[in-house]
Amino acid sequence: MKILHLISSPQGEASFSVKLGNAIVNEIQSAHPDNTLTTHDLTATPFPHLEEAHLTSFYTPEEKRTPELVEAVKHSDEAIAEIMNADAIVIDTPMYNFGIPSTLKTWIDHIARAGKTFSYGEKGPEGLVKNKKVYLAISSGGIYSEGFMKAYDFTEPYLRAVLGFMGMTDIKTFRVEGVKMPGLQETALDKAIQAIEL
Repeated sequence: MKILHLISSPQGEASFSVKLGNAIVNEIQSAHPDNTLTTHDLTATPFPHLEEAHLTSFYTPEEKRTPELVEAVKHSDEAIAEIMNADAIVIDTPMYNFGIPSTLKTWIDHIARAGKTFSYGEKGPEGLVKNKKVYLAISSGGIYSEGFMKAYDFTEPYLRAVLGFMGMTDIKTFRVEGVKMPGLQETALDKAIQAIEL
C-alpha cells in the first residue's frame, strides 16, 4: 500500500485537519502494515501559482520544450507521478472562507492537466487517475455537514467534483467540526477520530 498524505494547513501539528489526517493515515497503516508513506506539507513547500510559462509548458510537446519550460513543468509532472503511484491519498484541508486554502488549490491546478489526468473524447471528458482510494480530512470552526450552513460548504463538493473529474471517485470524507463552538470544540476531534472507518 502506497500512501500519499497532503497537508494544506499552515498551523502544522496544531491543525485539526492535520490531526484528523494523521489519524486516517494511522488507520490505513494499521490495516496495511506493508506500506510506504509520502507526506507533503503544501505550506512548507508550496506549489507556485500558475503563470504563463506553466501553462505553455503543459501544452508544449516534451521534445519541443525549452529549458525554461522543462523547469516550469517539473512541479506538475512530479505531483502527477506521485498520485499515479499512490494507492491511497489522504488530503487534509481546513475550511477557509467556505472553501479550500490556496495552497491546496494551487496543487490541484498543477495536477489537473488535459492528456495527463483527464482527456476529452467523443463521449466527453474522461478521468485518467483510476483505482485510487481518497480520504478527505476536513476541519471547520462551525458545522457545515448539515443544517442551514451546509449551503456554504464549497470545500467537500469542490474536492469531490475536481478529483472525480480526474477519475478519483472513490472518496470518503471525515470531518472535525465545531472546533470554534463552545460545547462542541472540546470533543470535536475525538468524535471525528472515532468516526473513521476505512
